[in-house]
Amino acid sequence: MTHEQAEALLYPDPLAAIMVALVVFIGVCVGSFAGRYLKGDTRYRAFFIQLGLLVATLAVMVSANHLVVLLVAWMVSNLLLVRLMVHKTCWRAARASGVLAAKNYTLGAVCMAAAFGLLYQATGETSIQALLHKPNESSLIIPALVLLLVAAMTQSAIWPFHRWLTSSLNSPTPVSAIMHAGLVNGGGFLLARFAPLYLKHSGLLSVIFAAGIITALAGTLWKLMQSDVKRMLACSTMGQMGFMLAQCGLGLFPAAVAHLVWHGMFKAYLFLASGGAAQEKRLDPNYPPKLLSLICALICGVVGSLGFGYASGKSWSAGDSTLVLMVAAFLAASQFALPMLRQQPLKGLPLALAAAICAGLAYGGSVHLIVAQMETMELMKPQPLNGLHIAGCVVLAAAWLTMLMVRRNKTDSQVHEWAIKYYVTALNASQPHPSTVTTHRNHYQYQPTIQGA
Repeated sequence: MTHEQAEALLYPDPLAAIMVALVVFIGVCVGSFAGRYLKGDTRYRAFFIQLGLLVATLAVMVSANHLVVLLVAWMVSNLLLVRLMVHKTCWRAARASGVLAAKNYTLGAVCMAAAFGLLYQATGETSIQALLHKPNESSLIIPALVLLLVAAMTQSAIWPFHRWLTSSLNSPTPVSAIMHAGLVNGGGFLLARFAPLYLKHSGLLSVIFAAGIITALAGTLWKLMQSDVKRMLACSTMGQMGFMLAQCGLGLFPAAVAHLVWHGMFKAYLFLASGGAAQEKRLDPNYPPKLLSLICALICGVVGSLGFGYASGKSWSAGDSTLVLMVAAFLAASQFALPMLRQQPLKGLPLALAAAICAGLAYGGSVHLIVAQMETMELMKPQPLNGLHIAGCVVLAAAWLTMLMVRRNKTDSQVHEWAIKYYVTALNASQPHPSTVTTHRNHYQYQPTIQGA
């Protein structure tokens, strides 16, 4: 890297290129959908102006090489998102959602500004690339990284900064799509951008991993409790962002970026298709599965994880933090194969094995592709395996088995009082802020004025 490159306001490195490609692709898809979805809306033109500005601002943000440019682009993109969220300004619940999101984003912006101030004091550099590669042992670095972590957590709806996301569901569907597939990824991008600094502090990586695992479990649990499609998708996003954060905590930043890319595209599709989902079957009456079905699914999980490991260059025997990623691949492949094995496990085993290994190879190959693109940045540094990583693996496996083995067909009289209490507590914790919920249709003040009238 030359001196001129280090001092440039924008630095289009592989991370920036990947994120710009994702943002532009999602923006085009959302814009195409919104052209039909909002046809005749009074704020049709304003929506597309703001959407275009949002995509452009995000492209600047992910390419920024100056602390001030990154901070300003971060704040402007969040402001534009809040304006898009409050599309119907006369709707009280929408305004409340915008206010809640704005407060959350303000906290993140303040933390980011304070972090950048500390980094400047410690290094004397305003260029991101220059400060990342400048040797420094200042005591200000760790507080700055903690503040950046808080900023990332607020942006990506990591517990306990998640409620703005679950309270944003009255936004128009195109806004929800770009929010969940684009803006919420900002936290992962921020951590990846400053990954060289985080990789020097294993203690901070452990904190990041713990926060990610907690959020992944909470989001997944809350997702299973929802009856509303968009609320279910919001909790799913929270869980996925938690797993992304956990991968950052493992020192596997390129793998986290790969997760952001595929999650972003898939979640955009789910939101844009949510209007056609009359209902989703989540509680299978055949659970818990038969023992033979479960054993066959676990065999498929092993095969799928080996396929993932082969394609991504990971291994069960690595002896480092990649073990957590292999366990996640094993659980995902097992769950993927299970529906094919419920009725006739032995008969369906060949197909399930083939499907599991193909899925493992496909996802492992996609991770390898992103890792290869970012290889020159040297951000893939697995950490030594420790007790926290082992505990994370155990918790993930236990949560999956609990989900499978707990019977769904119990009557109210068979359910323990403590179970009901904790279920209600968890359900209440997953709910949006009361001010963002429209409890009566008369509270939705919609003015159906046609565009141009």
